[in-house]
Amino acid sequence: MEIPKTVLICDDKFMNRKLVIAMLTGLPYQVIEATCGQDCLQRMDTAGDTVDIILLDISMKDINGIDVCRELRNKPYGAHIPIVAYTANAMSGERAKFIEAGFNEVLIKPIVEEELLLVLERLLAI
Repeated sequence: MEIPKTVLICDDKFMNRKLVIAMLTGLPYQVIEATCGQDCLQRMDTAGDTVDIILLDISMKDINGIDVCRELRNKPYGAHIPIVAYTANAMSGERAKFIEAGFNEVLIKPIVEEELLLVLERLLAI
């Protein structure tokens, strides 16, 4: 039996979190939800070593995803964990800005299931 990989999805929009959860249902992933940037930071302080990858929304009401990513990278567990930005704001040059901020990959909303699964497989080497 496969050991599930733990995915933390951080998005302040309920439906966006539920969409990703639906895409991962039945696959070897366990999903933890964070409802905002601060919630993500708190959950990672508690469960940092058990999370395998983070899907992090860029535009949230409390703390934007770029600032959350930078803060996570400064934590003991933050150097090695893959962090994926996902956003509807995909202007030209944005991808480079996200990668420079510490993200490993960028997904564009609306998320396409095949793209999500490819990114997870590549970053988790499964």
